[in-house]
Amino acid sequence: MLCVRKTSIGNIAIGGDEEYVTHLYLPRSTELIERFDGKETPVIGEAFRQLELYLEGKLKEFSLPLLAEGTPFMKRVWSELVKVPYGTTTSYKELAEASGNPKAVRAVGTANAKNPIAIFIPCHRVINTGGALGGYGGGLDLKKTLLELEARNRT
Repeated sequence: MLCVRKTSIGNIAIGGDEEYVTHLYLPRSTELIERFDGKETPVIGEAFRQLELYLEGKLKEFSLPLLAEGTPFMKRVWSELVKVPYGTTTSYKELAEASGNPKAVRAVGTANAKNPIAIFIPCHRVINTGGALGGYGGGLDLKKTLLELEARNRT
């Protein structure tokens, strides 16, 4: 099931089933989706509730059942991503090291780009080693907005 709601950052689509959240589409991607079934499971409803609290700066850690499909390496990267604390960042290099393959910096970038559950799996917290923002599926403006939101509400 795939549902869309207007949020403070634009239209967000969340997909899943009765047990898991499997997708989150950022505003730029949501515009490309032609069909939403509009049926909202309790899990999807809870995902939207937690997302709104996060966007208001009131929630720092999500507690949702997530199921992201990908290669074993991608899953390791995503598993490490959810450990990056709210209001902090990590680099692609540090994430490669934490994922067990220090030389896989580009593969970490690919895993980030293919993250099906953005924000809940916080790929916006990954920046270049030199401190530049790097890429983001929702656009650099949204990445900056999310990082600034977290910096303001870190304490």
